[in-house]
Amino acid sequence: MTITAKNRHTEAHEPHWVEWVTGIVSALLVFLMIAWIAKEAWMEDGAPPEFSIEITGRGAAADGYRVEFDIANRATTTAAAVVVRGEIVDGGEVAEDAEVTFDYVPAESKSSGALLFSEDPGVREVRIRTIGYIDP
Repeated sequence: MTITAKNRHTEAHEPHWVEWVTGIVSALLVFLMIAWIAKEAWMEDGAPPEFSIEITGRGAAADGYRVEFDIANRATTTAAAVVVRGEIVDGGEVAEDAEVTFDYVPAESKSSGALLFSEDPGVREVRIRTIGYIDP
């Protein structure tokens, strides 16, 4: 600790207690951060991406109809170029299909998107599923 007196700076021989507390708290935080990063690296299982899709809305769009959805990746591995296909099913037959590609769906996260159809899905069944991805 520096002491200023008569425009002169001198060092005290004994550090102030605040310096000790600051040093101990800083060292503890650094240790905890290193331990947390090591635990995350060690415990990551590298399981392949696991997707779930939930339809969140339907409505009219400028050139047709929009079906909005959320896609969640519950695994600890990120997926790239995730292709999602949606189908309007009428009487067991596919009336129309559409696809969208997500650049990335990060591990343990959720992304949102929409499929655009020219036909009104109305009350007909809409099936949405992932059909492929690549490892980044």
